[in-house]
Amino acid sequence: QRLKAAVHYTVGCLCEEVEEDKDVQFSKQIIAAISDITFRQCEIFAKDLEMFARHAKRTTVTTEDVKLLARRSNSLLKHITQKSEELASSNMEQKEKKKKKSSTAKGERIPVEQEAAVIENEDSNMA
Repeated sequence: QRLKAAVHYTVGCLCEEVEEDKDVQFSKQIIAAISDITFRQCEIFAKDLEMFARHAKRTTVTTEDVKLLARRSNSLLKHITQKSEELASSNMEQKEKKKKKSSTAKGERIPVEQEAAVIENEDSNMA
């Protein structure tokens, strides 16, 4: 129920934006109909995504499943692919940072420049 209410609220907000931009009016019945159709379509999408994952013998929906769902809308597919690539590169950067931190914490050799800076800092502290 709360999810349906959230969809209805969001559709109402979007309709208000369109009303301002396009100088049109939406009745409460039309907003309710659009909300209902949107909610039903989301249920269909969820079932399709679940089936795509199950067909691939997985229990988790992946970005590839979402891309498959969006395949009929070129602009949506392009947007999803772009965001997926951005997330993947961001995740790789975070993994590399964690890897560097853990390797330094485990006592592995640090670069010569850093080692020299540490020694220099220790010398200045002694003086």
